[in-house]
Amino acid sequence: MSSKYQRKDSFYQQAKREGFRSRASYKLQELHTKHRLLRPGLRVVDLGAWPGGWSQVAAQSVGNSGLVVGIDLVEVEPLPEEHVKFICGDVRDDENIDEIKNLLGGMADVLLSDMSPKHTGIREVDSIATVASAELALFAASRLLKKGGSWVAKVFNGNETEEFIREARPFFAKLQKSKLKSTRKTSNELYVIGTGYKGH
Repeated sequence: MSSKYQRKDSFYQQAKREGFRSRASYKLQELHTKHRLLRPGLRVVDLGAWPGGWSQVAAQSVGNSGLVVGIDLVEVEPLPEEHVKFICGDVRDDENIDEIKNLLGGMADVLLSDMSPKHTGIREVDSIATVASAELALFAASRLLKKGGSWVAKVFNGNETEEFIREARPFFAKLQKSKLKSTRKTSNELYVIGTGYKGH
């Protein structure tokens, strides 16, 4: 296997040992440590939830008094925690938006998106595609995130990313980028974190 892409790296091995479904779980843990996104009792939406690693971390953080609803085009195997639910479907569909709200009992306090299209290996193409996913996450916020809430979306570095951040900034009291230690060193992936959502 190429040294540029070592799937079974230390975070992968750690995830297996600790019972997380993916190494991406540590990305959300790191984001939470940096930005204090999650706390007991919060209602969380996890976009692009498969295989469930982010939902696992969110569920631990919000506890039994909170709720986590994940949605993905791919069916996600249920978690044992009763306060975590998964929907198989497209977040652009009105019926899925309504189902998420019904499961949460209202609007979300936090909207998380680790959505990512299939990578082509062409940096500019992949950057544009991840920005499209982030735009979808911002659209979802307009339907699901309460005012004052927090929002996270994955992007790749690129000119389109900077333009997207400029367009998204007015919707939040604070918007910032974060490059994570838990991201593979060969990746140009980063996360955009918005807090104090103002609404669309």
